[in-house]
Amino acid sequence: MPEHTHHDTYDHLIALLDSAHVDYRLIDHEPEGSTEAVCALRGHPASEAAKCIVLRVKVDRRTTRHVLAVVPGDRRVDLDAVRALFDARYAGFSDAETAERLAHAVPGTVLPFSFDPDLEVVADPDVVGRAKLYFNAARLDRSLLISGADYERLAKPRIERIAASV
Repeated sequence: MPEHTHHDTYDHLIALLDSAHVDYRLIDHEPEGSTEAVCALRGHPASEAAKCIVLRVKVDRRTTRHVLAVVPGDRRVDLDAVRALFDARYAGFSDAETAERLAHAVPGTVLPFSFDPDLEVVADPDVVGRAKLYFNAARLDRSLLISGADYERLAKPRIERIAASV
């Protein structure tokens, strides 16, 4: 994926936040995409991070949906819960190329927002319930902090229990 696309995603995010007059804070840090490592760099518990995973959900033989699952950073995506949510035959991780194309970001920088109509956002209620929500801002070297309530208002995710203990 060309580098300019990643900057476009970052700029799109900042424009969205600014136009909605959302309070947010940018945090610069060493480049890092691992949830645990970036939480340590930012100085907060992993439970305050948004872990964002692009999934492939096969509803039936002919219908495949792509889902951006957003769970707390100290949890994992419950693939069985996602499969049941869509009454699907299969739910699993998307291949890297598809994930980058739909999320407009490389792994480790995927936003909890979708700027692609083919990528549906499903967030665990423990994400939107956070007073502080941290995530990489489509860049490995910059993160963003907003409230879970502001995230829910802007991203308009489908709220469902999709997180499980690690």
